[in-house]
Amino acid sequence: MSEVHTAPKVHDQMLIRAPAEEVFRAIADPAVTTRFWFSRASGPLEAGKRVRWDWEMYGGGSDVDVRQVEPGRRIVVDWDAYGGTRIDFGFAPRSPGTTMMSIDVTGFKGPDACAHAVDASGGFAFVLASVKALLEHGVELNVVPDKAPENHVPGWTPR
Repeated sequence: MSEVHTAPKVHDQMLIRAPAEEVFRAIADPAVTTRFWFSRASGPLEAGKRVRWDWEMYGGGSDVDVRQVEPGRRIVVDWDAYGGTRIDFGFAPRSPGTTMMSIDVTGFKGPDACAHAVDASGGFAFVLASVKALLEHGVELNVVPDKAPENHVPGWTPR
């Protein structure tokens, strides 16, 4: 009997009590995103652009190539993290003033693919919870910088 191996995929989602356009902006506009995820970005997420995201507290960063943007609905980027992955951010309007935000990550490869997918899933759960806290309550959770306050993240390669 032969075994079938499929690459791991990550799917995280969260209901956020804010309009889809506002939730979309939280990911697309670094003026908002730097309040809960990375510390600096070279610009907003716009189709066809390459954007640099930096986590200065950890001495590292990543480049993303923005593949698709549907304002208020979807953002797709190719990210150089984990050896090259694709992130699909979805923003589905629900009842008035609420949005189901989803994050799907694919493209994990190699012998560490499963470990990288588990790490990514945990990290994106932090992102979703942070977006929710910021947009619903105006609270900056600081979970990303507080995950490893000694500036060390296992597997992180500073640039």
